[in-house]
Amino acid sequence: MNITMIGMPACGKSTIGVMLAKRFGMSFVDIDILIQEKTGKLLKEIIASEGNDGFLKIEGDIAAELNVKNSIIAPGGSICYEDWAMEHLKAIGRVVYLKISYEEMEKRIGNVVDRGVAIPEGYTLRDLYNERTALYEKYADVTIDEAGKTPAEIVNELKLWLEKL
Repeated sequence: MNITMIGMPACGKSTIGVMLAKRFGMSFVDIDILIQEKTGKLLKEIIASEGNDGFLKIEGDIAAELNVKNSIIAPGGSICYEDWAMEHLKAIGRVVYLKISYEEMEKRIGNVVDRGVAIPEGYTLRDLYNERTALYEKYADVTIDEAGKTPAEIVNELKLWLEKL
């Protein structure tokens, strides 16, 4: 079984995903890295040359082509916009939404351009947060609220959830 971690940038998809993979002897797949390997460009370069819509199409196509087993998958925060990709990720495993408060995300995120965050023109980070939250909840098999928890505590919570499956 695969587990896909979704959530806002800086919510810990990669950190917690790697910890889970190590704990359960699974592989770890970072879709942002796959995008960079396939295109030969940094995420911010793709967004600059292809625009947000072009980037989302590339991200969605790469996620929808994934053919992995026994893996923790960490897509970018914008994966929630690509229905076809999310349907594929749900079909090949379970989806975990790592819920982070806006304030905590803002504290962690740093420079959104350097991070390769696809923000539509005229949007603020708050707009993006509000819009994506509903989409994450729509696709999630389980939501883990990170408030006040360490990554290790989140991994333990996910371990308990997985044992019930």
